[in-house]
This record gives sequence, structure tokens and C-alpha cells, in this order.
Amino acid sequence: MNHNILNKKIGILGGGQLGRMLYLAGANWNLDISVLDSANCPAAGLCKTFVEGDIKDYDNVLSFGRTVDVLTIEIEHVNIDALKQLELEGIIVFPRPEILEVIKDKNLQKQFYKDNEIASSKFRFYASQNDLLEDINNDKENNLNFPFVQKTCMGGYDGKGVVVIKNKDDLINLLDCECIVEEMVDIQKELAVIIARNESSEIKVYPTSEMEFDSKSNLVKLVFTPANIDSKTELECQKVALEIVNKLDYVGILAVELFLTKDGRILVNEIAPRTHNSGHHTIEGSATSQFEQQLKAILNLPLGSTEFRKHSAMVNLVGEEGYEGKVKVKGLEKCLELSEFHLHLYGKMTTKPNRKMGHATVLANSFDEMQQKVDTVIKGLKIISE
Repeated sequence: MNHNILNKKIGILGGGQLGRMLYLAGANWNLDISVLDSANCPAAGLCKTFVEGDIKDYDNVLSFGRTVDVLTIEIEHVNIDALKQLELEGIIVFPRPEILEVIKDKNLQKQFYKDNEIASSKFRFYASQNDLLEDINNDKENNLNFPFVQKTCMGGYDGKGVVVIKNKDDLINLLDCECIVEEMVDIQKELAVIIARNESSEIKVYPTSEMEFDSKSNLVKLVFTPANIDSKTELECQKVALEIVNKLDYVGILAVELFLTKDGRILVNEIAPRTHNSGHHTIEGSATSQFEQQLKAILNLPLGSTEFRKHSAMVNLVGEEGYEGKVKVKGLEKCLELSEFHLHLYGKMTTKPNRKMGHATVLANSFDEMQQKVDTVIKGLKIISE
């Protein structure tokens, strides 16, 4: 190993909650980390070297990237052309720009699954809302049928850019953009696998997590590990994640979101080329957090153990409906009485409905104990405004 590896300058494109937690993981090693983002982002107040700028702007990304040795991201919606130029100039960029280009475009991402015979739901690409409506109204034998899910090709995040169309009455909700349409899947469970790979091709896979979503906001409400699945399903989830990371020749943390259908199939929903909401509970629950693992992967260090210590659950903390303004946390005292309760607030100064404000993690010796603690947090801990 290069003994000067920890002296490399690391850059993070994005200072949201993921960038903040990645920075905090690196602070434990006293790594030299810089962050590029807007002035009021969650990481801004922490960083020794914070650069105000736009991660989607070519010149901003290029000039920032030239100040570091290794560049990574907290979100895939960054300027790809600038990353390609930085690679030409000798800057190490992980994940690689050509991989980000595929993943950030949902049409290209779905085509990747199809080309590599990785099971996913059937889909169609549409260049516009008009093209989609024309197909719906067409009497051809293979015309589009209800219900279906419409996803914008670019820019979707945290439930945005996704619309469920159950019938013709829902067509008023269609997005007018380049999009894909997926058939509705009869889902039994939504699962996720966090997987890490370094440049030496060492791979570590975290045990499969189970996710529960809020039906209104489409945001993750709860994530817990181990998932309530049998060993055969667990192996299949891990196998799919390994296939994807190897086919992409990927370096870094990759989140693989999966559907377990009611007839027992495992289908890929989406992948995210970064640390992910479904892996936040690894901070306390796992031998190596996903954030520490991301740094190890991009620096080509030996990857850490992914063993979970106990039953672990993460509760997403979002702004309550009807509240907007300066942040106030309600019900914290009751939660602090719980053993192995861990609170993470993201440093956002104002709250609004369904805005991600933080998360809470609980650890337990059994599933029932974990569920009791989760219920206490969900019922008691609220993000409101003063």
C-alpha cells in the first residue's frame, strides 16, 4: 500500500446530507477533504475547505477538480463533461464519468439491464408527453396499458420525477419530459443491497436491507437489516448486486434497489452510484459504515467488514406536514431513553413538509425489540418549526 495514500486531497461534489456524512467519516482519519456546493448546504459549516459553486456547472466542477487528487460525488446529477476532462488531466474520478452517464439517465440504465440480461421490469422510452399519450390512445395490439409508472429520464431524486398512473383519470399527472414507462410490478417487498468495490477489484457486500416507503411522498420511511427474507432470496439479491458491480467495472459504493415480487422473483428497480438512504444505519449497525467504505474504495484501500452487529433500523426524519420555518425537534427526550438510539440531524436550518431533515438509528437484539423501538421513534419524534 502507498503509505502516503491518506495524504491525498479528496474532493466531494455535493455538500448535502450525504456529503456531510462522507466528510465526517473522513474527519476521523484527518483526511484532507474539500466540498463544492451552495453556501447553505449541510456540509458548509463543517469543512476546512469549502468552495461555493454549482456541481452542474462545467467551469465550477473543472476548477474545483483541479485542486484535488481524487474526486467523488454525493449525487449523480453533476457535470459529466467536466469529469471527463479532469480524468484526461490525471485526476482520479470515482465513480467513473462514463458509468455516471449511464446511471443518471434512467433510459440508459434500464437499457444496461436489458443488454446484460439482468432481470428488471419491462419498460418503454418516450421523448415527450405527446408521444406517450399517442401510444396510450393507439389501438395497436401492443399499446400501453394501465396501470404503469412514469419516470423522468433525468433529474429524478427522493421520489420526485416518478408518477403512478392507475387509469385515464390520472393522466393529468403525466410529466412532460423524456421519460420511461415501466409496467406495474406486483411487489411483495422492496429491498436494497449496498455493495462496495475498490480499484483492485476487492468487493464487500452488505446484508440485504428491507425498505418501507411513505405512500404519499414516495420517500423511504424505514430501512432495517437483516431483511425479513429467506436465505435463498438473500443469496439472489447479493448475486444480482455482484453482477451489476462487475459488469460496470464499478469503483465505490453502489446502492442496488430491488423488488421482491409476489411470485418470488428478484427484479432491479434502480441503482444509485453513491452512498444511499438505505445504508445510513450502517454507521452504528455495521462494522464499517457505508461512508467509511466509500473512502476506502476510492482510495483503493482494503475494504472493511460488512457484518451487522445487531438488528438495525433507520427511521427517516422529514419535515412534518403543516410546518415550515426554523427547525424544532419534538419528542426527543422520550427517544433518548431508548437504549442504542442514535440521532443524526443534517444541519438544515429550515424545515418544510417532507424535506429530509435527519435520521434516527436503533439497534436491538431481536426483530420484535427493534420494531418496538422503531414504533416509539415514529410516533414520538417529529420535525416541526418554531
